[in-house]
Parts: sequence; structure tokens; C-alpha cells
Amino acid sequence: MSRRSGILEFAVLGLLREAPMHGYELRKRLNTSLGVFRAFSYGTLYPCLKTLVANGWLIEESGGTPEDAAAAPLTGRRAKIVYRLTAEGKEHFEELLSQTGPDAYEDEHFAARFAFFGQTSRDVRMRVLEGRRSRLEERLEKMRVSLTRTRERLDDYTLELQRHGMESVEREVRWLNELIESERAGRDLKGPAHGEPARDTTEGAPGALPRPGDAPGTDAPGDTAT
Repeated sequence: MSRRSGILEFAVLGLLREAPMHGYELRKRLNTSLGVFRAFSYGTLYPCLKTLVANGWLIEESGGTPEDAAAAPLTGRRAKIVYRLTAEGKEHFEELLSQTGPDAYEDEHFAARFAFFGQTSRDVRMRVLEGRRSRLEERLEKMRVSLTRTRERLDDYTLELQRHGMESVEREVRWLNELIESERAGRDLKGPAHGEPARDTTEGAPGALPRPGDAPGTDAPGDTAT
């Protein structure tokens, strides 16, 4: 399994732990709430769903009312399939949540992991945050060394681009420092009580991921139902 598909499976399981959804709802949530998945298609999502069903982590159910299901053959449209997390799927997702290996610190995987911090234990959150900070501090040091060595050979625009990249990493390190300090002080960032809407964590849609460093992204084209 590729790293990208592994991240997608993790995110799908996490969203379905909140509530059963059909494919269009899942894609919309992935696009609008989890910024790392802004540009991906049904052609990516549905093979992932089929794999999760085959593994016994999801089940497929007919969505809509009984009248909708009865009318589907007459209209030529397929009844919507709703995907529901199984007990095995919930157990597997909780196992994934507990992992704190190096993959949890990488750019895309960290963003997906952070989106589900509200379902993650405090000690695991701390290990992931500290691992991410350590990884970025190493990256920042390499960037500084590289800039020192190549400064004289760079034109002004390339130099400014490298400075911008360093500033983005520095901003994320500061953000991580604040989060780690909050966790150590016992200040819980999980938001409102169970049953209430999740609070906004960024400038984007409700439940959206923070975007450390304001890295540029490409918005997905408008969703259309199929």
C-alpha cells in the first residue's frame, strides 16, 4: 500500500467513525475539511472504499428511503450506497490513531493525523507533535546551511523564495511550540462537548485543518453528484 493510499484510508475511517456517509458526502468532507485531499477524484476514493469493505472494516448499505430504493430500477439510477464503519474498522482506526512512528511526522500524514487529534489520547498527541517539531527543526537547519553555502550564487528572486520557505517552516515550529505548551499545561483543544458542532480550527470550512506556514494549495473543482 502506498503512503498516499494509506493516508486516504486513515481519513476515510476517521470520518466514518463520526457517522455513516455515502461516497459523495465522503468526498465533500475530504475536500473541504481535510485540506490535504483538496484535489482528488471519485476514481481515487472508490477503490479505497472497496478495499476497506474487502478488509471487513466497512459495510455497504442501501441509502435513502424504501421508496427511493424501489424507484431506482424505474429511473435507471442506482440507489445510493452508504458506508458504515464496522466494529473491526473502529478497532483498526483506533490502532492507527495510537501509532507515533516517523510517518506521523511527514507533511501529508501529519495533517491528516492532526485532523483527528480530538479522538487521540494526550500522550499520543504529544509524541506526534514533538516528533513533527523535531523533524521541522532538522529541516530548518539544513535550509539555513544550504542558504549560507549558496547565497552568493543566487539571484535576488531565488534568494527571496528560499527565505520565504524558511519563514514558513519557522512559523510552523512556533505553532507547534504553542500546541505542545498547551498540551503540557493540560489545556485541551478538543473543542465543544460531544454532540455539539466542532469548532473552526482554520480560516477554511468547519473542522478544517490548520495550514502551518500557509503553504499554497490548489482548490478542488466544484463537487458534482454522480
